[in-house]
Amino acid sequence: MPVLPGAEPYRHEGGEISVLLCHGFTGSPQSLRPWAEYLAERGLTVSLPLLPGHGTRWEDLQLTGWQDWYAEVDRELRALRERSTHVFVAGLSMGGALALRLAAKHGDAIDGVVVVNPANKVHGLAAHALPVARHLVRTTKGIASDIAKEGSQELGYTRVPLHAAHSLRHFFRLVDGELPQVTQPLLLLHSPQDHVVPPADSARVLGRVSSADVTEIVLEQSYHVATLDHDADRIFEESHAFMTRLAPSLGKEGTAVGG
Repeated sequence: MPVLPGAEPYRHEGGEISVLLCHGFTGSPQSLRPWAEYLAERGLTVSLPLLPGHGTRWEDLQLTGWQDWYAEVDRELRALRERSTHVFVAGLSMGGALALRLAAKHGDAIDGVVVVNPANKVHGLAAHALPVARHLVRTTKGIASDIAKEGSQELGYTRVPLHAAHSLRHFFRLVDGELPQVTQPLLLLHSPQDHVVPPADSARVLGRVSSADVTEIVLEQSYHVATLDHDADRIFEESHAFMTRLAPSLGKEGTAVGG
């Protein structure tokens, strides 16, 4: 199945400081592409993979589960580690959960974590019905494009396959149990007005990680897909400043210097 135009993975070979960006559930690299390009322009090596089952049609997502999505980002991280002096992981929504699990599993191999509106659980009464409902109903309405900025659109599925949502629920439970293993510096940015992931999820992450170096930033003007919203520039700038602080060889002009 061909990838939708705009949903292609993105990779930029820059300096010895790398960042892995993880997109969200039913979304695609398109939602993080401006962020990836911003970091690439400042000298970083950037990897923004397309998660299995995403970026084509929802029927393809129906055939995948969290193990497939996590395996993809884990493989990308290992490849970046082989050619980098510093590696950061970042993500939006479910991508935030993927980044946090990478941090929990890879420890000192990751220098820092950046998450935007990280998802921590599947909310609502429907979540409890998933184990049964997924055998009766194939899909529910989509969650893409929760954006305040007029004219900005997220490239994502209009339907959510329930088999995949059921797997996602298991994944969130797994990650929640592993959050105390996250010890790296953490930058968490979240929107108080988010119609997909409530602020309680960010509060849960902040309350359970073991990181001593934690920065929380509130994105007052954006909804869930903040990377395409009014606060996008702030996300890009704050994340770059965070990485520069932790990897000083990311030079003042934005060029990664070997060391």
